Amino acid sequence: MSDTGSATIDFRTDPIGAARQGTNPTVLCRMRSGWAVIGGTQHLPGYCVLMHDGTADQLTDLPRPDRMTFMHDMVLLGEAVERACRAADPAFWRINYEVLGNLWPHLHGHIHARYQWEPDHLRIGPVHLYGRDRQAPEHQLGPRHDNLRDAIATALREILAQ
Repeated sequence: MSDTGSATIDFRTDPIGAARQGTNPTVLCRMRSGWAVIGGTQHLPGYCVLMHDGTADQLTDLPRPDRMTFMHDMVLLGEAVERACRAADPAFWRINYEVLGNLWPHLHGHIHARYQWEPDHLRIGPVHLYGRDRQAPEHQLGPRHDNLRDAIATALREILAQ
C-alpha cells in the first residue's frame, strides 16, 4: 500500500491508498474495519466489496476480535445492498457473501446481490460461473449506476447510524 503523500493515488492500482487519500471514486463509506466500495463491474447490480484497511491477507491474519469486526461490517454492507437492490428491482432474491483473496492477496469480502432473473443454472451457483461475461464492457461501473450507488451508500449510512 502506498502512503498518502501529495501525488494522487490511482485507485485501480492501490484502492486502499486512494480510499485513505479520498481519491477512490468507488468508496461508499468508511467502516470500522475498512472501506465499503461499489464494484467496478455491475453484472449483478449492487455488487460491492469490503476492503480491510490494514495489511491482512486473510481473516486468520487478524486477532479474533478484528475478524469479528470485519465480518460484522460485511454483514452490514450486505444489509445495505439488500435494502437498495430490493427497492430497485422486484426480482431481487438474496445476498451472497465471499471472502476469497486468491487473485488480490489482501483481505476483502465480496457482496453479491442475486436476482430471480438470472438463468437457473447460474443463479443457484457461485457468481464466478458467469465467467468473463461479468467483465464485459456493458457491465462496467458508470454513471448509469449512480442511483443504485447512492441508494446503497444512503442505506449503509442509515444502518451504521442505528
